[in-house]
Amino acid sequence: MATPELRKNTRFNFAVNVIDAGFFGFGYLGLASLVTVIPLFLDGLGASKALIGLAGSLHDIGWQVPQLFIAPFVSRRTRYKPMLLWMTLHERWPILMLALVALAIPVLGPSVALAITLLLLVIYGLGGGLSAIPWQSMIGKIMPPNRMGTFFGVQSALANLLGAAGAVVAGFLLERIDSPLDFALCFGIAGLALFLSMGTLSLTREPAHELVAVTEDTPRTRQRMGKILREDANFRWFLLAKAFTACAIVGVSFYSLYAVQRFNAPESVLGIMTGVLTLSQMSANLLFGWLGDRWGHRLMYVIGGLMMAASALLAVLAPSVGWLYLVFGLAGAARAAFWAVTISFTLEFGTLEERPVYIGMANTLIAPITLGAPIVGGSLAQAWGYPPLFIICSIAGLLTALVLYFLVYDPRFRVHNAPEAAQAHGVIGD
Repeated sequence: MATPELRKNTRFNFAVNVIDAGFFGFGYLGLASLVTVIPLFLDGLGASKALIGLAGSLHDIGWQVPQLFIAPFVSRRTRYKPMLLWMTLHERWPILMLALVALAIPVLGPSVALAITLLLLVIYGLGGGLSAIPWQSMIGKIMPPNRMGTFFGVQSALANLLGAAGAVVAGFLLERIDSPLDFALCFGIAGLALFLSMGTLSLTREPAHELVAVTEDTPRTRQRMGKILREDANFRWFLLAKAFTACAIVGVSFYSLYAVQRFNAPESVLGIMTGVLTLSQMSANLLFGWLGDRWGHRLMYVIGGLMMAASALLAVLAPSVGWLYLVFGLAGAARAAFWAVTISFTLEFGTLEERPVYIGMANTLIAPITLGAPIVGGSLAQAWGYPPLFIICSIAGLLTALVLYFLVYDPRFRVHNAPEAAQAHGVIGD
């Protein structure tokens, strides 16, 4: 139960954190996109295709792996924002540095510029991973449980919308301005947007909370993790569902290639399909977030798994290219469930003090599957073709839904011990 101070600041915190996501999406998803802009920059520096692919993986590794290791430090904080601001600084300044690297290419040379770029991308990813736990813990603290889904839905929708706008700006700059000035402008504007994002994030009003008294008998964090895995069967099943999710979503990356190979779809059609994917994801973020606050995020996650299963299966059975619009639309909605809904659901596990450990485990323990599934999926597509891969993805989506529906319960609707719950949400003044 939220304290009066938290309730008083809910609307303000909602607003500043949504604006934070807007600026962040404009820079991160648009002007410094790891899908388009940065791969083009690396290609211009002479990077191999394998190295370009590795660059995206470096960010994923940096995001997921550190979370479990940073959790013990986060769980000992009475306020998460100071640590968050320090950590998130390191996922922002590397983008500004990329602007300087772009300008210095004539002096540095492509090889040196490439090495520095890869190093900055590693720091960029690690900055995201180190800030993920304090950020999620802070949001879990300042947002009431019955508004968590709406918050993440609105936040993700705005980030995607402004990310699309940033991508349009990036396309204009890359087309109209000669290199390397075009990339320098992209990274420079993206860096400015990321620091504006950090500025709005710093306005968050987070009161301090009381920590559970630490005694000599308090188990170490590693022991706490082992205890959670042994005793919290609900969380174990949730981790299994997340593992299936990581496998289910692999096929989405191959939909465009499949459309070209099977139906000879032109670039214009692929562009429309990508727009359908983005619009579907934005809409589903808003809808699933709002419905999750009322009916439970577990149910929205179940629906997302079924949508992903239907999307992959329909891709195999589609008789014409027109059916792929529905394939992309279902995939976009499923991706919304697999991101914003999953974060909201993760924040319902454990008490306030335990939550950083739960968040870290939910991400780091699944990291090997998240990183390995695309590699295995690509190998399967290379050896067997796309339809067998899509069928496997469909089965994984169905298993996601079945595990969640029959084996996982929604912690928010579980009856907790009242004093324990009050203690978990206890807050004192700054």
